[in-house]
Amino acid sequence: MSTTSQASQRINALLDENSFVEIGALVTARATDFNLKQTETPSDGVITGYGVIDGNLVYVYSQDASVLNGTVGEMHAKKIANLYDLAMKMGAPVIGLLDSAGLRLQEATDALNGFGEIYLKQSLASGVIPQITAVFGSCGGGLAVIPGLTDFTFMEADKAKLFVNSPNALDGNTVAKCDTSAAAFQSEEAGTVDVVADEASILAQIRQLVSMLPANNEDCAWEDCTDDLNRGCPEIVNCVGDTSLALSQIADNHLFVEVKQNYAKDMVAGFMKLNGATVGAVANRTEVYNEEGEVSEKFDAALSVRGAEKAAEFINFCDAFDIPVLSLTNVKGFAATKCAEKKMAKAVARLTYAFANATVPKVNVVIGKAYGSAYVAMNSKAIGADITLAWPDAEIGMMDANLAAKIICDGQGSDAIDACAKEYAALQNNVTSAAKRGYVDQIVEPADTRKYVIGAFEMLAAKSEGRPEKKHGTV
Repeated sequence: MSTTSQASQRINALLDENSFVEIGALVTARATDFNLKQTETPSDGVITGYGVIDGNLVYVYSQDASVLNGTVGEMHAKKIANLYDLAMKMGAPVIGLLDSAGLRLQEATDALNGFGEIYLKQSLASGVIPQITAVFGSCGGGLAVIPGLTDFTFMEADKAKLFVNSPNALDGNTVAKCDTSAAAFQSEEAGTVDVVADEASILAQIRQLVSMLPANNEDCAWEDCTDDLNRGCPEIVNCVGDTSLALSQIADNHLFVEVKQNYAKDMVAGFMKLNGATVGAVANRTEVYNEEGEVSEKFDAALSVRGAEKAAEFINFCDAFDIPVLSLTNVKGFAATKCAEKKMAKAVARLTYAFANATVPKVNVVIGKAYGSAYVAMNSKAIGADITLAWPDAEIGMMDANLAAKIICDGQGSDAIDACAKEYAALQNNVTSAAKRGYVDQIVEPADTRKYVIGAFEMLAAKSEGRPEKKHGTV
């Protein structure tokens, strides 16, 4: 492997020191049209091989933009496809470091077929081994499908470009108007990118993510726990708004690895360790705190289209890799806008289906309000949560008591409405009422959340649950 190319430097920075073994270093292009035979194509523009991250086997390919701009030709694609074959045999993750001008025009249909071969290998690997991509340079056209087929995508903040159609090719648009290929757009608006950072940080965060994930769908992501299993979380009660902070309070050593952190911020999704075992977490969020500890953004406690889709996609990943799911529920209803209404029913259906379809251990903690169908969709007992916990001041019911009273006492005076609201809150929205009906298994103090959640997942560790025989669902 060349020690000077940027492609090789990225691999060395990603993997444990001196662990990389290159495969196919002598492969070059076979095509001869347009004088390609006269052009040196070392490794055909992509370095492929294997190594370890914290001792765990991974397969890596890194596109070399110094060779024909990193374009994908026949042999370039075959090297990546062969790497997938090895990874599937060994049950280990594939990490792609992308930096390419796209399709190699001189190879035409051979290059197109190569794209298809990569897509096929990715599709077969989906749900079997984790797939991670990082975009460091250009990734356009058909090449953009590759990160779309992976589980997690990282993107360099300034130089990377990710697009199917270039910004200037969109009617009425220019880069100056809206750079749809930029990291900001792809992470905040499109939701295709999980993490945006500088190159060194991306490689470090990929290492961290790999340490959280199982090697394959039959592996168990577990390590010795160095945190106190009975550690209290006295500050968690102040994190009801920003649940990314609440999840870090619960997690072993306070480490919570968030995904798609810039997209649909009203919903949090990410990984943590609980007693050394990896758990996936989703949570409603109403506030975002910045690094100075100030509230920088606020949201209604409502399910949004983007939030529901983000959570559903994440839950599907967890279920495929047998990763237990924890949810923190604080939701009063659905986002009510004309734009949201176009896709709301389908998005909530997908979230509901994701929770209901998942056979992994599922624990729900109601930390705030839990009203109506939005609550039902958020991992309620009705759709399959194995254990439901709730904080003492949580509210579970059809709707806010004041709104319910106005409907029940329509046409009556304010005194009657106020009295009705108090009665409704006591009878219908009280967490004890939900517990009496079996919808809540335990009412726990916020500070004790960590130990009760760990206890629930330990009890559920050997869970086995069947589903009706079918090829797959259609939601």
